[in-house]
Amino acid sequence: MNNLIGRKREIDMLKQAFESKQSEFVIVYGRRRVGKTFLVNSYFQNSFTFSYVGGHRLTTKQQLERFASELRNYGKSTFKIELHSWFDAFDALRQYLESLDRDERKVIFIDEMPWIDNAKSDFVKALEYFWNGWAMLRNDILLIASGSASSWMNDNLIENKGGLHGRINAQIYVEPFSLSETEQYLSSRGFVWDRYQIVQCYMIFGGIPFYLSVLNPSASLSQNVDYLFYAKNGLLKNEFDELYSTLFKNSETYKLIVKALFSKKKGLTRQQLIKETGLQGCTLTTCLKNLIKSDFVCNFNQFGMKSNNSIYKLCDFYTLFFLRFVENNNSKDTEWWSHNINSASILSWQGLSFELVCLSHLQQIKKALGISGISTESTTWNSPKSQIDIVIERADRIINLCEIKFSITPFEITADYEESLRARMSDFLSSTKTKKGIVNTFITTYGVKRGIHSSLVQSEITMDDLFS
Repeated sequence: MNNLIGRKREIDMLKQAFESKQSEFVIVYGRRRVGKTFLVNSYFQNSFTFSYVGGHRLTTKQQLERFASELRNYGKSTFKIELHSWFDAFDALRQYLESLDRDERKVIFIDEMPWIDNAKSDFVKALEYFWNGWAMLRNDILLIASGSASSWMNDNLIENKGGLHGRINAQIYVEPFSLSETEQYLSSRGFVWDRYQIVQCYMIFGGIPFYLSVLNPSASLSQNVDYLFYAKNGLLKNEFDELYSTLFKNSETYKLIVKALFSKKKGLTRQQLIKETGLQGCTLTTCLKNLIKSDFVCNFNQFGMKSNNSIYKLCDFYTLFFLRFVENNNSKDTEWWSHNINSASILSWQGLSFELVCLSHLQQIKKALGISGISTESTTWNSPKSQIDIVIERADRIINLCEIKFSITPFEITADYEESLRARMSDFLSSTKTKKGIVNTFITTYGVKRGIHSSLVQSEITMDDLFS
């Protein structure tokens, strides 16, 4: 486990399940490419009593043939096993497990479970029968189920209304790396990038371990982006369609929502989404829920408004980058990113993307403000006249109005900008009628340059604080 970055909470949960004196059913889920399989394999050092990985787009017959093959391998059997259903498969697994020493913990890892459950498959019913009728009645079984399709994992396991209702002992949700974990990971692979470059890297790849794993430490960030997205056979050039099709059934519906959110940088309310996509009712509700569970979409309340007016924003860094700079890029330039790195379009994108970096590191922001122990609610705020990137409403009757700026040098507040800040604060106070104290907070890369117009800044957070 020495090569695992972060994941302390997840490791502790796996350890607790393994050392339990009863049988345990554990779910490991999260976004595709986030490192779920690597986590489980690393913790158990690939030493399982039985392990099976579902195959994408395989028929039930093909899945059963592969399952039988794995049973032969683990059981060291030369006899061919004929499986005609998943009930047969779990019966065969049970017979194999019963042949082993009862005093030894038996770890079963079934990965990519959503890919196993084909249309009209009896997989879930067979799994329910295996667990309820045999495994949970013992004290030596640890069953780990993993999958990237959060919608399937949620509907069939977490919120199962049938035989698995209330049977799940632990849910391990694997999140993307934070900036700090990204820095640790890159350092472990020999990268010597400074934090400014790491933030730029995060804006493109997020904290997704697989994307970070394909970066070349001997090349610059720009060269890596060119190689992965703009080279003829760039590894991440076609990731978008594969990403959504492997995660969601009816992936075109999900992409419709994602592209609608992409078109509106400030985000959309549910009613606005209905207007933009034509989707509504259960279809929209289910898709939004699954996109949020998979870390592709975030929803934020608007300060002073009811929750049904919450804003939905696209928050997957890879998706945002792909839609902005790759999908409709018809250039044949294999070094397009390097040749356009200082363009107005990319500089504008960096500013917007840094806002998302900050939104994904709210705990670090609270820590830097010294309010980790204070109950808070983080929202956004918009009016016809102005916008506030993050509003942190605190239980001590203070409100931090956060302005976010990405720049290569300390940010300088000009006379015009100071005037616009004062107008924004006045607009917020008059519109919301709040009686709470207001603190103007700047979140920047290298701080605010001191000058005659910077006195309005009452608290500062720098890029380094986001790495805590």
